[in-house]
Amino acid sequence: MMGAAATGRAARRTISGDFVEAVRYLESEGWTDGLPVIPPTEPLVAEMLSYTKRVPDEVLGQMEPLRGTVTVEKVAANAVMAGCLPEYFPVVLASVRAALQPEFHVGSTACTTGGSAPVIIVNGPIARRLGISGGTACFGGNIKPNATIGRALRLVMRNLGGAKPDGMEKSTQAWPGKIVGCCFAENEARSPWEPLHVARGYAPETSTVTVVAVRGIYPVTEGTQTTGQGVVETVVAAMRYLGTPIFHQMRNRIPVVVALCPEHAQEIGRAGFGRRQLCELLYAEVRLPVRELIGRVYYGTRAWPDWIDESDPEARVPIVATPDDFWLVVAGGDGRHSAWMPAWGVCRGATEVIEES
Repeated sequence: MMGAAATGRAARRTISGDFVEAVRYLESEGWTDGLPVIPPTEPLVAEMLSYTKRVPDEVLGQMEPLRGTVTVEKVAANAVMAGCLPEYFPVVLASVRAALQPEFHVGSTACTTGGSAPVIIVNGPIARRLGISGGTACFGGNIKPNATIGRALRLVMRNLGGAKPDGMEKSTQAWPGKIVGCCFAENEARSPWEPLHVARGYAPETSTVTVVAVRGIYPVTEGTQTTGQGVVETVVAAMRYLGTPIFHQMRNRIPVVVALCPEHAQEIGRAGFGRRQLCELLYAEVRLPVRELIGRVYYGTRAWPDWIDESDPEARVPIVATPDDFWLVVAGGDGRHSAWMPAWGVCRGATEVIEES
């Protein structure tokens, strides 16, 4: 069975006993997330590695905060523990590579008291091929690829980055995404707009992951308004939320994920809103006045642009720095429930192409 190693090739451990004893050993070493795992035996890890052209000992980077060395083989071992099927491994590998990008700020993301956790948005043909759901219950519906891919990234962050409770993990409360993360596909088939990865400059036939650490999932329900304009008004009102620190940190160019259910998205599209037009409207309207933000939340560490006049109590502060910082996706099944997800204070998110063998 494979265990953690400081550098290079993953260490090997020989354990006598049955499956339960192997799991208990992994728990005793602090390599689990509180849930049972699949022991990463050499045959299982080898099968996982067969789905990538990268060599097992390739170093992908250093995982903050404790700067653990991330190799392809170590990622495969964590994917086995998470319960991934081998064919999911290219998505896991791309997600880890995205989290290692400087824009993601993985170390501070893992250690913040704000309890942020990664969200993986999958786009392109691979989502359909692997059955990664963007439909009913896609954020938490006990769907194997969604659950295990998200969990694999979290295990890599925990085991190789070293942020664990009673250590470098400092979340005041956290949210369940800290256990299994959150992985879902965009519901491209029911979207009135081009998908997220196309908006970010990739070809429609390219499969990608976009990974961002968010503070939580904030629901938006609108079951009465049936016009696109009415739905947008409710979404705007829901996002004018005094408790979120993002209003004080938007100059850092951190994004907000706006996940519209298909019904809301189609109504908004029929009302004539394109992707860009909707993001510009959100930028203009999702604002709070200075009088509500001064002296609250993270006011002392605010990062507001110079054009905001703090002496004017009615000056309106936007939730993001530019319209491009709204990441608009369509996700979910039938029902009139959407959501928004504010990123953590310095996490700008990152996109990686999924490499298929």
